[in-house]
Amino acid sequence: MRVRGVAAGLAALALTAACTARSDAEPGTAPQSGSVAQAPAAPGALSWTDCGGGFQCAKLAVPLDYADPDGERLTLSLIRQPAKGKKIGSLLTNPGGPGGSGVEFVRSSAASFGDRLQQRFDIVGFDPRGVGQSNAVECLTDERLDAFLATDVSPDDTGEVEKLAEEARGFAHGCQSGSAKILPHVGTRDAARDMDRIREALGDDKLTYYGASYGTYLGAWYAELFPGKVRALVLDGAIDPKASLAEINLQQAKGFETALRAFTADCVKREKCPLGTDVNAGLKKIKGLLDSADAQPLSNDTDSRKVTESLATLGLATPLYQKEAWPLLRTALTQAFDGNGTTLLRFADLLVERKENGTYSSQTESNMAVNCVDKPTVGLEEIKRQAARAAKEAPRFGEFIVWGALPCTYWPAKPVEATRALHAKGSAPILVVGTTRDPATPYQWSKNLASQLDKGVLLTYDGDGHTAYLTGSKCIGSAVDTYLLKAAPPASGKTCRS
Repeated sequence: MRVRGVAAGLAALALTAACTARSDAEPGTAPQSGSVAQAPAAPGALSWTDCGGGFQCAKLAVPLDYADPDGERLTLSLIRQPAKGKKIGSLLTNPGGPGGSGVEFVRSSAASFGDRLQQRFDIVGFDPRGVGQSNAVECLTDERLDAFLATDVSPDDTGEVEKLAEEARGFAHGCQSGSAKILPHVGTRDAARDMDRIREALGDDKLTYYGASYGTYLGAWYAELFPGKVRALVLDGAIDPKASLAEINLQQAKGFETALRAFTADCVKREKCPLGTDVNAGLKKIKGLLDSADAQPLSNDTDSRKVTESLATLGLATPLYQKEAWPLLRTALTQAFDGNGTTLLRFADLLVERKENGTYSSQTESNMAVNCVDKPTVGLEEIKRQAARAAKEAPRFGEFIVWGALPCTYWPAKPVEATRALHAKGSAPILVVGTTRDPATPYQWSKNLASQLDKGVLLTYDGDGHTAYLTGSKCIGSAVDTYLLKAAPPASGKTCRS
Protein backbone atom coordinates (compact mmCIF):
# COMPACT_ATOMS: atom_id res chain seq x y z
CA MET A 1 0.00 0.00 0.00
CA ARG A 2 2.97 2.28 -0.26
CA VAL A 3 2.48 5.51 -2.10
CA ARG A 4 5.08 8.21 -2.44
CA GLY A 5 7.88 6.17 -3.99
CA VAL A 6 5.41 4.98 -6.60
CA ALA A 7 4.23 8.51 -7.30
CA ALA A 8 7.76 9.81 -7.67
CA GLY A 9 8.70 6.87 -9.87
CA LEU A 10 5.67 7.36 -12.10
CA ALA A 11 6.70 10.96 -12.61
CA ALA A 12 10.15 9.80 -13.66
CA LEU A 13 8.68 7.14 -15.92
CA ALA A 14 6.57 9.78 -17.63
CA LEU A 15 9.76 11.60 -18.57
CA THR A 16 11.96 8.64 -19.46
CA ALA A 17 9.53 5.80 -20.31
CA ALA A 18 11.63 3.64 -18.02
CA CYS A 19 11.96 3.08 -14.29
CA THR A 20 14.62 5.20 -12.70
CA ALA A 21 16.76 3.15 -10.33
CA ARG A 22 17.31 4.60 -6.83
CA SER A 23 19.65 3.44 -4.11
CA ASP A 24 18.21 2.78 -0.69
CA ALA A 25 21.48 3.79 0.95
CA GLU A 26 22.70 7.32 1.49
CA PRO A 27 25.93 8.21 -0.32
CA GLY A 28 28.89 6.82 1.55
CA THR A 29 26.85 4.46 3.72
CA ALA A 30 26.00 0.78 3.58
CA PRO A 31 22.48 -0.53 4.31
CA GLN A 32 22.03 -2.39 7.58
CA SER A 33 21.45 -6.12 7.15
CA GLY A 34 18.76 -8.23 8.77
CA SER A 35 21.09 -9.07 11.63
CA VAL A 36 20.72 -6.87 14.69
CA ALA A 37 23.51 -4.33 14.93
CA GLN A 38 24.89 -2.86 18.11
CA ALA A 39 23.82 0.77 18.47
CA PRO A 40 26.32 3.47 17.53
CA ALA A 41 25.03 5.76 20.27
CA ALA A 42 23.10 5.62 23.51
CA PRO A 43 19.29 5.44 23.36
CA GLY A 44 17.76 8.83 22.74
CA ALA A 45 20.94 10.41 21.39
CA LEU A 46 20.90 12.05 17.95
CA SER A 47 24.01 13.38 16.26
CA TRP A 48 23.08 15.00 12.94
CA THR A 49 25.63 15.10 10.14
CA ASP A 50 25.46 16.55 6.67
CA CYS A 51 24.46 13.94 4.09
CA GLY A 52 24.16 16.07 0.96
CA GLY A 53 21.47 18.07 -0.78
CA GLY A 54 20.71 20.21 2.25
CA PHE A 55 19.80 17.18 4.36
CA GLN A 56 21.15 15.91 7.65
CA CYS A 57 21.23 12.26 8.73
CA ALA A 58 21.42 10.52 12.08
CA LYS A 59 21.10 7.14 13.79
CA LEU A 60 18.96 6.30 16.81
CA ALA A 61 19.29 3.25 19.04
CA VAL A 62 16.03 1.60 20.13
CA PRO A 63 15.26 -1.68 21.92
CA LEU A 64 14.95 -4.74 19.73
CA ASP A 65 12.32 -6.03 22.17
CA TYR A 66 10.36 -3.49 24.17
CA ALA A 67 9.64 -6.19 26.74
CA ASP A 68 13.38 -6.01 27.44
CA PRO A 69 14.07 -2.27 27.06
CA ASP A 70 17.61 -2.50 28.40
CA GLY A 71 18.56 -5.47 26.23
CA GLU A 72 19.77 -5.81 22.66
CA ARG A 73 19.26 -2.86 20.35
CA LEU A 74 18.73 -2.11 16.71
CA THR A 75 19.51 1.07 14.83
CA LEU A 76 17.07 3.39 13.06
CA SER A 77 18.23 5.65 10.24
CA LEU A 78 16.79 9.18 10.13
CA ILE A 79 16.98 12.14 7.80
CA ARG A 80 15.81 15.72 8.12
CA GLN A 81 15.54 18.88 6.10
CA PRO A 82 16.04 21.65 8.69
CA ALA A 83 13.35 24.32 8.97
CA LYS A 84 14.09 27.29 6.72
CA GLY A 85 12.54 29.88 9.04
CA LYS A 86 11.37 30.20 12.63
CA LYS A 87 11.03 26.59 13.71
CA ILE A 88 8.02 25.43 15.72
CA GLY A 89 8.92 21.73 15.74
CA SER A 90 9.47 18.63 13.63
CA LEU A 91 7.12 17.05 11.10
CA LEU A 92 7.73 13.30 11.23
CA THR A 93 6.64 11.43 8.10
CA ASN A 94 6.03 7.92 6.79
CA PRO A 95 5.39 7.22 3.06
CA GLY A 96 3.52 3.90 3.43
CA GLY A 97 4.21 0.30 2.61
CA PRO A 98 4.81 -1.25 4.99
CA GLY A 99 8.37 -1.27 3.79
CA GLY A 100 8.63 2.19 2.27
CA SER A 101 11.83 4.06 3.08
CA GLY A 102 11.13 7.25 4.97
CA VAL A 103 14.72 8.35 4.36
CA GLU A 104 14.25 8.12 0.60
CA PHE A 105 10.83 9.77 0.88
CA VAL A 106 12.13 12.90 2.58
CA ARG A 107 15.14 13.10 0.29
CA SER A 108 12.91 12.99 -2.79
CA SER A 109 9.76 14.71 -1.54
CA ALA A 110 10.52 17.21 1.24
CA ALA A 111 10.01 20.11 -1.15
CA SER A 112 6.48 18.85 -1.87
CA PHE A 113 5.37 19.94 1.59
CA GLY A 114 5.34 23.57 0.46
CA ASP A 115 6.98 26.70 1.72
CA ARG A 116 4.72 27.29 4.75
CA LEU A 117 5.56 23.93 6.30
CA GLN A 118 9.22 23.99 5.28
CA GLN A 119 9.63 27.36 6.96
CA ARG A 120 8.27 26.20 10.32
CA PHE A 121 9.15 22.48 10.56
CA ASP A 122 12.13 20.22 10.25
CA ILE A 123 10.83 17.68 7.71
CA VAL A 124 11.91 14.33 9.19
CA GLY A 125 11.84 10.81 7.78
CA PHE A 126 12.99 7.47 9.11
CA ASP A 127 13.30 3.91 7.91
CA PRO A 128 11.12 1.86 10.26
CA ARG A 129 12.63 -1.20 11.91
CA GLY A 130 13.24 -3.94 9.35
CA VAL A 131 13.23 -1.48 6.44
CA GLY A 132 15.96 0.02 4.27
CA GLN A 133 18.86 1.22 6.41
CA SER A 134 17.20 0.21 9.71
CA ASN A 135 18.21 -3.46 10.00
CA ALA A 136 16.37 -4.44 6.83
CA VAL A 137 14.68 -7.84 6.67
CA GLU A 138 16.53 -10.20 4.31
CA CYS A 139 14.81 -13.21 2.78
CA LEU A 140 15.61 -14.02 -0.86
CA THR A 141 18.30 -13.44 -3.43
CA ASP A 142 17.33 -11.12 -6.26
CA GLU A 143 16.96 -14.10 -8.59
CA ARG A 144 14.66 -15.88 -6.13
CA LEU A 145 12.61 -12.73 -5.72
CA ASP A 146 12.23 -12.55 -9.51
CA ALA A 147 10.83 -16.07 -9.48
CA PHE A 148 8.54 -15.41 -6.53
CA LEU A 149 6.98 -12.33 -8.09
CA ALA A 150 6.46 -14.07 -11.42
CA THR A 151 4.71 -17.12 -9.91
CA ASP A 152 1.19 -17.82 -11.18
CA VAL A 153 -1.32 -16.53 -8.62
CA SER A 154 -4.42 -17.74 -10.42
CA PRO A 155 -3.91 -21.50 -9.92
CA ASP A 156 -6.01 -23.69 -12.18
CA ASP A 157 -5.22 -27.07 -10.62
CA THR A 158 -3.63 -28.71 -7.58
CA GLY A 159 -0.20 -28.63 -9.19
CA GLU A 160 -0.30 -24.88 -9.57
CA VAL A 161 -1.58 -24.51 -6.00
CA GLU A 162 1.34 -26.57 -4.75
CA LYS A 163 3.76 -24.46 -6.78
CA LEU A 164 2.34 -21.37 -5.11
CA ALA A 165 2.65 -23.00 -1.69
CA GLU A 166 6.22 -24.04 -2.44
CA GLU A 167 7.19 -20.45 -3.32
CA ALA A 168 5.40 -19.15 -0.21
CA ARG A 169 7.17 -21.62 2.06
CA GLY A 170 10.47 -20.72 0.42
CA PHE A 171 9.86 -17.03 1.10
CA ALA A 172 9.05 -17.69 4.76
CA HIS A 173 12.03 -20.02 5.18
CA GLY A 174 14.34 -17.47 3.57
CA CYS A 175 13.23 -14.79 6.01
CA GLN A 176 13.80 -17.16 8.92
CA SER A 177 17.28 -17.93 7.64
CA GLY A 178 18.22 -14.32 6.98
CA SER A 179 16.43 -12.39 9.71
CA ALA A 180 15.17 -14.72 12.44
CA LYS A 181 16.08 -12.44 15.33
CA ILE A 182 14.22 -9.38 14.08
CA LEU A 183 11.11 -11.02 12.56
CA PRO A 184 9.03 -11.10 15.77
CA HIS A 185 9.77 -7.42 16.38
CA VAL A 186 8.97 -5.64 13.10
CA GLY A 187 5.26 -5.13 13.77
CA THR A 188 3.50 -1.78 13.69
CA ARG A 189 3.06 -1.52 17.46
CA ASP A 190 6.84 -1.65 17.96
CA ALA A 191 7.39 0.81 15.09
CA ALA A 192 4.94 3.19 16.81
CA ARG A 193 6.96 2.86 20.02
CA ASP A 194 10.03 3.76 18.00
CA MET A 195 8.23 6.89 16.82
CA ASP A 196 7.86 8.06 20.39
CA ARG A 197 11.59 7.51 20.94
CA ILE A 198 12.17 9.60 17.80
CA ARG A 199 9.81 12.35 19.04
CA GLU A 200 11.69 12.50 22.32
CA ALA A 201 15.08 12.53 20.61
CA LEU A 202 13.92 15.37 18.33
CA GLY A 203 13.06 17.41 21.42
CA ASP A 204 9.32 17.74 20.65
CA ASP A 205 6.88 17.60 23.56
CA LYS A 206 4.17 16.24 21.25
CA LEU A 207 4.17 14.59 17.83
CA THR A 208 3.34 16.30 14.55
CA TYR A 209 3.07 13.64 11.84
CA TYR A 210 2.10 12.97 8.23
CA GLY A 211 1.49 9.32 7.31
CA ALA A 212 0.32 8.03 3.93
CA SER A 213 -1.33 4.67 3.26
CA TYR A 214 0.23 2.15 5.70
CA GLY A 215 1.61 5.21 7.47
CA THR A 216 -1.96 5.87 8.64
CA TYR A 217 -2.01 2.55 10.49
CA LEU A 218 1.33 3.41 12.05
CA GLY A 219 0.03 6.82 13.06
CA ALA A 220 -3.19 5.39 14.50
CA TRP A 221 -1.16 2.94 16.59
CA TYR A 222 0.96 5.83 17.85
CA ALA A 223 -2.16 7.70 18.93
CA GLU A 224 -3.54 4.57 20.59
CA LEU A 225 -0.36 4.04 22.60
CA PHE A 226 0.49 7.69 23.29
CA PRO A 227 -2.73 9.74 23.05
CA GLY A 228 -1.39 12.46 25.31
CA LYS A 229 1.59 12.99 23.00
CA VAL A 230 -0.49 13.80 19.90
CA ARG A 231 -0.23 17.37 18.62
CA ALA A 232 -1.42 16.93 15.00
CA LEU A 233 -1.55 13.71 12.96
CA VAL A 234 -2.52 13.61 9.28
CA LEU A 235 -3.54 10.09 8.19
CA ASP A 236 -3.87 10.18 4.39
CA GLY A 237 -5.35 7.19 2.55
CA ALA A 238 -6.30 5.29 5.68
CA ILE A 239 -6.25 1.62 6.57
CA ASP A 240 -9.12 0.35 8.73
CA PRO A 241 -7.50 -1.16 11.86
CA LYS A 242 -10.61 -3.19 12.58
CA ALA A 243 -10.52 -5.04 9.25
CA SER A 244 -9.19 -8.60 9.16
CA LEU A 245 -6.52 -9.65 6.69
CA ALA A 246 -9.20 -11.34 4.57
CA GLU A 247 -11.32 -8.18 4.57
CA ILE A 248 -8.34 -6.00 3.72
CA ASN A 249 -7.37 -8.22 0.78
CA LEU A 250 -10.88 -8.37 -0.68
CA GLN A 251 -11.64 -4.69 -0.18
CA GLN A 252 -8.32 -3.63 -1.64
CA ALA A 253 -8.90 -5.83 -4.69
CA LYS A 254 -12.29 -4.18 -5.15
CA GLY A 255 -10.62 -0.79 -4.72
CA PHE A 256 -8.30 -1.52 -7.62
CA GLU A 257 -11.31 -2.65 -9.66
CA THR A 258 -13.01 0.69 -8.92
CA ALA A 259 -9.91 2.59 -10.01
CA LEU A 260 -9.56 0.44 -13.14
CA ARG A 261 -13.18 1.14 -14.05
CA ALA A 262 -12.54 4.88 -13.65
CA PHE A 263 -9.48 4.59 -15.90
CA THR A 264 -11.44 2.60 -18.49
CA ALA A 265 -14.33 5.08 -18.44
CA ASP A 266 -11.82 7.83 -19.17
CA CYS A 267 -10.02 5.80 -21.84
CA VAL A 268 -13.07 4.91 -23.94
CA LYS A 269 -13.84 8.61 -24.45
CA ARG A 270 -10.47 9.15 -26.11
CA GLU A 271 -9.22 8.54 -29.61
CA LYS A 272 -7.05 5.44 -30.04
CA CYS A 273 -8.13 3.94 -26.72
CA PRO A 274 -6.91 0.32 -26.80
CA LEU A 275 -10.05 -0.76 -24.89
CA GLY A 276 -12.64 0.27 -27.48
CA THR A 277 -15.64 2.47 -26.76
CA ASP A 278 -17.55 0.59 -24.04
CA VAL A 279 -16.50 0.42 -20.39
CA ASN A 280 -17.68 -3.12 -19.63
CA ALA A 281 -16.26 -4.45 -22.87
CA GLY A 282 -12.98 -2.71 -22.12
CA LEU A 283 -12.76 -4.31 -18.68
CA LYS A 284 -13.44 -7.72 -20.22
CA LYS A 285 -10.66 -7.07 -22.74
CA ILE A 286 -8.22 -6.40 -19.89
CA LYS A 287 -9.28 -9.64 -18.20
CA GLY A 288 -8.70 -11.44 -21.49
CA LEU A 289 -5.20 -9.96 -21.67
CA LEU A 290 -4.36 -11.26 -18.20
CA ASP A 291 -5.80 -14.69 -19.01
CA SER A 292 -3.72 -14.77 -22.18
CA ALA A 293 -0.56 -13.89 -20.24
CA ASP A 294 -1.37 -16.78 -17.90
CA ALA A 295 -1.32 -19.17 -20.83
CA GLN A 296 1.48 -17.48 -22.79
CA PRO A 297 3.57 -14.78 -21.08
CA LEU A 298 4.13 -11.51 -22.92
CA SER A 299 7.48 -10.62 -24.40
CA ASN A 300 9.89 -8.14 -22.84
CA ASP A 301 12.53 -6.09 -24.66
CA THR A 302 14.75 -5.21 -21.70
CA ASP A 303 15.96 -8.52 -20.24
CA SER A 304 15.31 -12.27 -20.28
CA ARG A 305 12.22 -12.21 -18.06
CA LYS A 306 8.84 -13.15 -19.45
CA VAL A 307 5.86 -11.03 -18.45
CA THR A 308 3.61 -13.52 -16.68
CA GLU A 309 0.05 -12.86 -15.55
CA SER A 310 1.32 -11.88 -12.10
CA LEU A 311 3.84 -9.38 -13.45
CA ALA A 312 1.26 -8.00 -15.87
CA THR A 313 -1.20 -7.53 -13.00
CA LEU A 314 1.45 -5.70 -10.97
CA GLY A 315 2.10 -3.51 -14.00
CA LEU A 316 -1.61 -2.84 -14.42
CA ALA A 317 -1.99 -1.80 -10.78
CA THR A 318 0.94 0.62 -10.61
CA PRO A 319 -0.32 3.50 -12.81
CA LEU A 320 -3.68 3.37 -11.03
CA TYR A 321 -1.91 4.94 -8.04
CA GLN A 322 -1.72 8.28 -9.88
CA LYS A 323 -4.17 9.64 -12.45
CA GLU A 324 -1.37 11.48 -14.23
CA ALA A 325 0.00 8.06 -15.24
CA TRP A 326 -3.15 7.01 -17.09
CA PRO A 327 -1.75 8.04 -20.52
CA LEU A 328 1.21 5.74 -19.88
CA LEU A 329 -1.17 2.92 -19.00
CA ARG A 330 -2.98 3.41 -22.30
CA THR A 331 0.37 3.06 -24.07
CA ALA A 332 1.30 -0.01 -22.02
CA LEU A 333 -2.00 -1.72 -22.83
CA THR A 334 -1.70 -0.89 -26.53
CA GLN A 335 1.69 -2.62 -26.55
CA ALA A 336 0.47 -5.54 -24.46
CA PHE A 337 -2.42 -6.32 -26.79
CA ASP A 338 0.27 -6.74 -29.46
CA GLY A 339 2.10 -9.23 -27.21
CA ASN A 340 4.72 -6.82 -25.84
CA GLY A 341 4.69 -6.46 -22.05
CA THR A 342 7.80 -4.29 -21.70
CA THR A 343 6.07 -1.21 -20.30
CA LEU A 344 3.84 -3.25 -18.01
CA LEU A 345 6.99 -4.90 -16.66
CA ARG A 346 8.60 -1.51 -16.07
CA PHE A 347 5.55 -0.52 -14.07
CA ALA A 348 5.75 -3.76 -12.08
CA ASP A 349 9.43 -3.18 -11.33
CA LEU A 350 8.60 0.30 -10.10
CA LEU A 351 6.02 -0.97 -7.62
CA VAL A 352 8.29 -3.62 -6.11
CA GLU A 353 11.41 -1.41 -6.31
CA ARG A 354 13.41 -3.57 -8.67
CA LYS A 355 16.27 -1.56 -10.08
CA GLU A 356 17.55 -1.62 -13.64
CA ASN A 357 20.53 -3.73 -12.58
CA GLY A 358 18.21 -6.48 -11.30
CA THR A 359 18.61 -5.77 -7.59
CA TYR A 360 15.76 -4.99 -5.21
CA SER A 361 15.31 -2.71 -2.25
CA SER A 362 14.10 -4.30 0.98
CA GLN A 363 10.52 -3.14 0.32
CA THR A 364 8.93 -6.45 -0.77
CA GLU A 365 10.51 -8.49 2.03
CA SER A 366 9.86 -5.85 4.69
CA ASN A 367 6.26 -5.50 3.53
CA MET A 368 5.63 -9.20 3.96
CA ALA A 369 7.40 -9.35 7.31
CA VAL A 370 5.35 -6.54 8.83
CA ASN A 371 2.03 -7.72 7.43
CA CYS A 372 2.57 -11.28 8.63
CA VAL A 373 3.02 -10.27 12.27
CA ASP A 374 0.41 -7.49 12.25
CA LYS A 375 -2.67 -9.58 11.51
CA PRO A 376 -3.81 -13.15 12.35
CA THR A 377 -3.41 -15.47 9.36
CA VAL A 378 -5.27 -18.51 8.00
CA GLY A 379 -4.44 -21.85 6.41
CA LEU A 380 -4.16 -22.89 2.78
CA GLU A 381 -7.72 -24.19 2.46
CA GLU A 382 -9.17 -20.94 3.77
CA ILE A 383 -6.94 -18.99 1.36
CA LYS A 384 -8.44 -21.06 -1.46
CA ARG A 385 -11.95 -20.10 -0.38
CA GLN A 386 -11.05 -16.44 -0.05
CA ALA A 387 -9.39 -16.42 -3.46
CA ALA A 388 -12.42 -18.01 -5.10
CA ARG A 389 -14.68 -15.32 -3.65
CA ALA A 390 -12.27 -12.56 -4.62
CA ALA A 391 -12.08 -13.85 -8.19
CA LYS A 392 -15.83 -13.32 -8.52
CA GLU A 393 -16.01 -9.93 -6.84
CA ALA A 394 -12.77 -8.49 -8.27
CA PRO A 395 -12.03 -10.45 -11.48
CA ARG A 396 -8.77 -8.73 -12.39
CA PHE A 397 -7.15 -8.25 -8.98
CA GLY A 398 -8.87 -10.57 -6.49
CA GLU A 399 -6.86 -13.78 -6.78
CA PHE A 400 -3.63 -11.86 -7.22
CA ILE A 401 -4.01 -10.01 -3.91
CA VAL A 402 -5.39 -12.90 -1.85
CA TRP A 403 -2.81 -15.47 -2.95
CA GLY A 404 -0.07 -12.85 -2.52
CA ALA A 405 -0.48 -13.14 1.26
CA LEU A 406 0.16 -16.89 1.29
CA PRO A 407 3.68 -16.66 2.81
CA CYS A 408 2.03 -15.49 6.05
CA THR A 409 0.44 -18.94 6.35
CA TYR A 410 3.93 -20.39 6.79
CA TRP A 411 5.49 -17.46 8.63
CA PRO A 412 8.02 -18.41 11.33
CA ALA A 413 7.09 -15.49 13.64
CA LYS A 414 3.62 -15.58 15.14
CA PRO A 415 1.24 -12.62 14.72
CA VAL A 416 1.57 -10.28 17.67
CA GLU A 417 -1.71 -8.38 17.40
CA ALA A 418 -5.40 -9.21 17.47
CA THR A 419 -7.44 -7.31 14.92
CA ARG A 420 -9.29 -4.51 16.68
CA ALA A 421 -10.40 -0.93 16.38
CA LEU A 422 -8.06 1.85 17.50
CA HIS A 423 -9.69 4.70 19.42
CA ALA A 424 -6.85 6.86 20.79
CA LYS A 425 -9.04 8.03 23.65
CA GLY A 426 -7.93 11.37 25.02
CA SER A 427 -5.90 12.44 22.00
CA ALA A 428 -6.06 15.81 20.26
CA PRO A 429 -8.10 15.89 17.01
CA ILE A 430 -6.63 13.64 14.29
CA LEU A 431 -7.20 14.44 10.59
CA VAL A 432 -8.07 11.47 8.35
CA VAL A 433 -7.95 12.15 4.60
CA GLY A 434 -9.74 9.81 2.19
CA THR A 435 -9.91 9.72 -1.63
CA THR A 436 -13.18 8.47 -3.10
CA ARG A 437 -11.64 6.31 -5.86
CA ASP A 438 -8.40 5.35 -4.13
CA PRO A 439 -7.24 1.97 -5.52
CA ALA A 440 -5.03 0.78 -2.67
CA THR A 441 -6.82 2.11 0.41
CA PRO A 442 -10.56 2.26 -0.38
CA TYR A 443 -12.38 5.38 0.78
CA GLN A 444 -14.53 3.40 3.21
CA TRP A 445 -11.41 2.66 5.26
CA SER A 446 -10.86 6.38 5.86
CA LYS A 447 -14.48 6.77 6.92
CA ASN A 448 -14.13 3.80 9.25
CA LEU A 449 -10.91 5.04 10.86
CA ALA A 450 -12.25 8.55 11.36
CA SER A 451 -15.30 7.11 13.12
CA GLN A 452 -13.22 4.76 15.30
CA LEU A 453 -10.89 7.47 16.57
CA ASP A 454 -12.10 9.31 19.64
CA LYS A 455 -11.44 12.64 17.92
CA GLY A 456 -11.23 11.65 14.27
CA VAL A 457 -11.95 14.33 11.65
CA LEU A 458 -12.70 13.20 8.07
CA LEU A 459 -11.51 15.24 5.09
CA THR A 460 -12.66 13.86 1.72
CA TYR A 461 -11.05 14.24 -1.70
CA ASP A 462 -13.52 13.43 -4.47
CA GLY A 463 -11.00 12.20 -7.01
CA ASP A 464 -8.74 9.46 -8.34
CA GLY A 465 -5.41 8.04 -7.25
CA HIS A 466 -3.82 6.87 -4.03
CA THR A 467 -3.92 9.47 -1.23
CA ALA A 468 -4.79 13.16 -1.61
CA TYR A 469 -2.14 15.37 0.00
CA LEU A 470 1.02 16.20 -1.98
CA THR A 471 -0.85 15.48 -5.22
CA GLY A 472 -1.68 19.06 -6.20
CA SER A 473 -5.14 19.72 -4.75
CA LYS A 474 -5.07 23.29 -3.38
CA CYS A 475 -8.16 22.59 -1.29
CA ILE A 476 -6.65 19.53 0.40
CA GLY A 477 -3.25 21.16 0.69
CA SER A 478 -4.59 24.28 2.38
CA ALA A 479 -6.68 22.31 4.88
CA VAL A 480 -3.82 19.96 5.77
CA ASP A 481 -1.20 22.71 6.02
CA THR A 482 -3.39 24.82 8.30
CA TYR A 483 -4.03 21.82 10.55
CA LEU A 484 -0.34 20.95 10.80
CA LEU A 485 0.69 24.54 11.48
CA LYS A 486 -2.05 25.48 13.94
CA ALA A 487 -3.30 22.06 15.17
CA ALA A 488 -6.74 23.28 14.06
CA PRO A 489 -8.55 20.75 11.84
CA PRO A 490 -11.17 21.62 9.22
CA ALA A 491 -14.82 20.87 9.91
CA SER A 492 -15.39 17.13 9.83
CA GLY A 493 -17.06 16.04 6.62
CA LYS A 494 -15.43 18.71 4.41
CA THR A 495 -15.10 17.58 0.78
CA CYS A 496 -12.63 18.84 -1.82
CA ARG A 497 -13.37 18.25 -5.52
CA SER A 498 -10.79 17.24 -8.12
